[in-house]
Amino acid sequence: MQKKVALYTLGCKLNYSETSTVGSQFMKEGYQIVDFDSEADVYLINTCTVTENAEKDCRQIVRRALKKNPDAFIAVTGCYAQLRPDEIATIKGVDAVLGSNEKFKLFSLIDNFEKKELACIHVSSTESLEHDFHAAASDDGETRTRAFLKIQDGCDYTCTFCTIPAARGKSRSQETEGALENFQKLLDKGFKEIIITGVNVGDYGKALNTNLYELLQKMIAIPGDFRLRISSIEPNLLTDEILELVAGSPKLCNHFHIPLQSGSAKILRLMQRRYNAHFYSELIEKIKNRIPDAGIGIDVIVGFPGESKEDFNETHQLLIDLPVSYLHVFTYSERPGTKAIRMPDTVEVFERRERNRILRILSEKKRHQFHESMLGKEVTVLFEHQDHDGQMKGFTENYIRVSQDFNSEKINIFTPAIIKEAQGTICFSSPLP
Repeated sequence: MQKKVALYTLGCKLNYSETSTVGSQFMKEGYQIVDFDSEADVYLINTCTVTENAEKDCRQIVRRALKKNPDAFIAVTGCYAQLRPDEIATIKGVDAVLGSNEKFKLFSLIDNFEKKELACIHVSSTESLEHDFHAAASDDGETRTRAFLKIQDGCDYTCTFCTIPAARGKSRSQETEGALENFQKLLDKGFKEIIITGVNVGDYGKALNTNLYELLQKMIAIPGDFRLRISSIEPNLLTDEILELVAGSPKLCNHFHIPLQSGSAKILRLMQRRYNAHFYSELIEKIKNRIPDAGIGIDVIVGFPGESKEDFNETHQLLIDLPVSYLHVFTYSERPGTKAIRMPDTVEVFERRERNRILRILSEKKRHQFHESMLGKEVTVLFEHQDHDGQMKGFTENYIRVSQDFNSEKINIFTPAIIKEAQGTICFSSPLP
């Protein structure tokens, strides 16, 4: 009987691409990939460590797997596993803990996937991570519409709240030739939208005598019917060259996700970010002036140590004023091993949650305003699938989720449409006459 493996991913899109790559290794070994809520012989959980909740989720997911099959082999990998393997090894039912490099060597490290009395740990030092780059790309199964391509890993920044440099090591990039080869493979599989991802994508090529702009140039020069999306990019790395390339090429999505974290000069200094609020504001205005319909998402952290009500109000007002499309709001949580955990003037948890609530309401308003601004405009939608209500859904180039009456001929086809109605987080469109 064919053995089954179930995969679960916590965290960022980079994690999803890596989980998919590990899943491909299982398939090559003869395993069938099944839904995580199905009974499987092996459950692999790829973890995150950005927030405290991600680590709590890991424990809950292990318990979920064991309820489906108490005899299943449970492997935990990813950033949480890299940082605190001994802690994970104590979770009842875990059989293997694999670090950031080791998840790609799973079959050479584990002789058999039989239940263990004690968890085995395979985690190399953070310093050793910088010597390896493991390519990864997502594969969304039969739909073949959107895929994530990893081109960069690690980070050289020293943000005081972040555990990623410790979990993934220093910044490193895939050689251009390899990145282009993997990009072409995804196109050959039929994917129409490729999302370029990494820990710090804008840092691509620093040690290779190249940069992200040059890689994007080479990618859009490849023949074919496709488009590229940049997953997230630091504001200080979003260059004028990249902006001009996006503005001038229909193959590059006019959508940017740009972390802000705080609008307070004091808090940005405490976070050790590499820009100030004035620089950030000018960047957003520059984008909207050059690409008026660009979709812009922002990451922001509330409740950072030392964030007074005045500091939060400064951030809130800046976000009100900025012409952005949506916010990803994170409540600060203390991360072991970071500089921020030792900082004074911690913000009460209830106050952190209240600030999160305020910004989430603002995000809903921003999204609605952006959607309203697009009413009556022509967009290009990549439709993905049929819902139970007879609708198909997809994304526009500027990252608006769109629903339209199902038409099988339009699935995985770049389809011109008119935005007709905005409702919550989604817009409704109609075909061009």
